[in-house]
Amino acid sequence: MKKTISVLVVCGAFLAGTTPAQAQTAPKDPVRVLKSELVPGHGVRYTEIANWSDGTETSQAYATKGVLQFGKKGLAAYDIASTAFDDEKDRVIYDGKATYYSGALAGDLPKGKTWLKVPGGGGMPSEYDQVLNPTEPATLSALLQKGSRSGNTVTGTITFKDLRKVSGWFSRSDLRSWASDTEVSYKLTLTSAGLVGKLWSSYTAKGVSDGFEEFEGSTVIVDTRYTGWGAKVSVKTPNPKTVSE
Repeated sequence: MKKTISVLVVCGAFLAGTTPAQAQTAPKDPVRVLKSELVPGHGVRYTEIANWSDGTETSQAYATKGVLQFGKKGLAAYDIASTAFDDEKDRVIYDGKATYYSGALAGDLPKGKTWLKVPGGGGMPSEYDQVLNPTEPATLSALLQKGSRSGNTVTGTITFKDLRKVSGWFSRSDLRSWASDTEVSYKLTLTSAGLVGKLWSSYTAKGVSDGFEEFEGSTVIVDTRYTGWGAKVSVKTPNPKTVSE
């Protein structure tokens, strides 16, 4: 009996001693952590691979790297460069006022011009970019609410309709008019600091708008990695002499 009591006392002391440590590992609020990172002149870098599938075959469509610059309320500017499966290169720069396109996205340009300037913008540049933007507090909040969290991983689905309500990144993109009930499956991985480290998403296109008929029924899968949260970043616009408006 004495031996049993001694064991219980020791176990009780151990549990009491581990309570503070357990409290320290309580999950952080990712939205609150994100908002603390929204400092003008700072941002995050990312790399991603976009794959395309027709249901039978899957192939890499684009490899992308970008930098997102924050303002007080969220995304303020970005510089995104992509290389397609055929080595064709595109680049998109947004400075908060206008969007600059080069490569295939710019279309035919006058001689001596390498960039096309379009007023406004700030949305997802192309159909092969990550459809979800976890640097937007409202978007991140929606992903957390609609997903199931296990440790540092959140998995779930969200519709295009719901994305239009919360995401400027999505609602200013070409996909905004596609079928509202399109579902995006996602897996979001958080770092120990509570920030997004990885984001995988997949959706099958339906009800596409005119000009995008080749996407109907195809699936786009994007795997994104975020690094350097909070670092100072700078997004510079092209030399005006190279820009066509």
